Amino acid sequence: MLKTSLLAAAASLTLAATGTTASAADAAAKNVVLVHGGFVDGAGWKGVYDLLKKDGYTVSIVQNPTTSLSDDVAATRQAIGKLDGPVVLVGHSYGGVVISEAGTHEKVQSVVYIAAFAPDKGESVSSLIANPPAGAPVPPILPPVDGFLFLDKAKFAASFAADVDAETAAFMADSQVPWGVEALAGAVTEPAWKTKPSYYLVAGEDRMIPPAAQQMMAKRAGSTVVEVPGSHAVYVSNPRAVAELIEKAAEVAN
Repeated sequence: MLKTSLLAAAASLTLAATGTTASAADAAAKNVVLVHGGFVDGAGWKGVYDLLKKDGYTVSIVQNPTTSLSDDVAATRQAIGKLDGPVVLVGHSYGGVVISEAGTHEKVQSVVYIAAFAPDKGESVSSLIANPPAGAPVPPILPPVDGFLFLDKAKFAASFAADVDAETAAFMADSQVPWGVEALAGAVTEPAWKTKPSYYLVAGEDRMIPPAAQQMMAKRAGSTVVEVPGSHAVYVSNPRAVAELIEKAAEVAN
């Protein structure tokens, strides 16, 4: 009880010092924007969406065109701009590049990376995957066709969604979204994690982005880190762990 009282008092002093009211802080914590990665669309966020909505959050899901980083950032910034008050911005996989660039938007309170790329200035997916760790699994990316990439359907489940039920994983493989080569080459100008609080969920069994690489990027960004067992599709297979981290990020303003 004493600890709770002290925390409440400290929070009150902080709010007074910054001129922020409790009601404004509460409002700031209720907007969440979810950004998907490559090869998939926003439908995979359904489990996370349901949990956040149940807990009273306003949730927007961006449908990236995945044609170029600039196009995806524009779509994300549009979603942010429609919301009243500060936003918790969340990205999975390539969505981490998008939120790193779009997260400098004045309404973004914090950024959350879910098994995602967290690039520094000048980095892109292409540069980050150029030198994989020794022995790291090689994602089954097929040669580009007309400037777009797909994963080998036969290897999709094992590489991307090993802990997702077989029926859902098969649907994800068959409903892949073309991922533009230009999007992979898009470099971040000023990463949001340098000026905004960041959080990172490491998927311990990821075969698309090696867990060691995720840990490196999270450490570099100074992120609050949690690690859970899970595939690259951890946001589908374990939506509760993902939602809990998002809600933790939302509490920053409280």
